[in-house]
Amino acid sequence: MQLAVEISLYPLKDQYLRPIQWFIGRLDAYPEIQRKTNGMSTQLCGDYDTIMALLATEMKAAHREWGKGVFVCKFIPGGVNLDHSE
Repeated sequence: MQLAVEISLYPLKDQYLRPIQWFIGRLDAYPEIQRKTNGMSTQLCGDYDTIMALLATEMKAAHREWGKGVFVCKFIPGGVNLDHSE
């Protein structure tokens, strides 16, 4: 089963950009998922179990590395076309 996730990270610190870039860089270590990022969020698409496992791993790593931060996620089962522009 495919899954699409829109995720935003809001680090609770003044220097917020570095943790966001770090998190996105870690997502790129998963070649089996499709990632697209814009100024407001990052979208992931791929196998349901793969995405859920990587989110558990990488969100935990982000909290350990950077401390408190808020993740906001939207989940769409079945996936979506991340290249769709409308």
